[in-house]
Amino acid sequence: MGRIALELIVRRIVLAIPILICVSALIFILLRLVPADPVAMSLPPGSSQADYEAMKRALGLDRSIPEQYWIWVSSLLRGDFGTSVFFRRPVMELVSTALPATVELVAFSLIVGTLLGVGGGMLMFAWRGTAGEQVLDLGTTAIMAIPEFLWAILLILFLGVTVPFLPFIGRLDPAVSLPPPVTGFLLFDSLITGRIDVLGSALTHMVLPVIALSIGLAPLIMRVLRSSLIETIMEDYITQARLRGLTERQIILHHALKNAALPTISLIGVQGGFMFGGTVLVEMIFAYPGLGNLMVDAVRNHDLPVVQVVGLVYCVLVLAINAIVDVIYLAANPRLRVA
Repeated sequence: MGRIALELIVRRIVLAIPILICVSALIFILLRLVPADPVAMSLPPGSSQADYEAMKRALGLDRSIPEQYWIWVSSLLRGDFGTSVFFRRPVMELVSTALPATVELVAFSLIVGTLLGVGGGMLMFAWRGTAGEQVLDLGTTAIMAIPEFLWAILLILFLGVTVPFLPFIGRLDPAVSLPPPVTGFLLFDSLITGRIDVLGSALTHMVLPVIALSIGLAPLIMRVLRSSLIETIMEDYITQARLRGLTERQIILHHALKNAALPTISLIGVQGGFMFGGTVLVEMIFAYPGLGNLMVDAVRNHDLPVVQVVGLVYCVLVLAINAIVDVIYLAANPRLRVA
């Protein structure tokens, strides 16, 4: 299993190289078509035309687009991600500060969405053919009809404003100071440094964004798992299990669920990639200082160096989550290890 998983990861890394080249080229070329002047935004007020031309040469913007792309890629390979023209800080510093917040948010959203989806899917299967299944089916349809950003607004209105039960702005209470950075992940750092106040504040600030992101995932998992379980219990080995005297609970939990979960794992992988994209609007609505918020600020201020790198980071995150799901799928399906 370990050798096959390692081969799978290496294969995914090799396949990721041409994908990253294509995505980086596409992002770079499209941004060059945007009517924005990063040179003018990089200069202080009162700069002369000579300053403008000097800055343009320094940024490499006086060359052709292929040459500019090569300069950018060469810099990335040397670990130079450029400097933000708006924040006046290295892009790597901005991304490394915002990325852990988004990863924590998506990880918790995937966990919550999966738990709700698996629990609801099992319930729909247990209630199949009854009025309870129809009610759940109607409820999931209604939930899926509302987009993530609208859920975010509704949650703020009801649980943040009307009933001020949970905080809905930022990542921490203003009175709480940040713990010393160890890993860059706030939840881990608060645990390592024993700052329970930071942990509690961070978790309460994550509740509403996590619900907004996960509430769209749960109904999809419920439906796919319910359908997979219905197909699985029609298999011959399930009939043989019944003949051996196993109870329905034992059959479902020890035999049917493992095979029925395979399509659900694939779905979670796909939706995990989409969830990273969904953080852009959700983080902006909750003023959550993650990668999505950084992207919105960069686009709003025509900060091309930041937009380029953040777009590429999103691509890497999607590829990484797909590779992780492939390994989980491999572990859950013994037939793939034989093939």
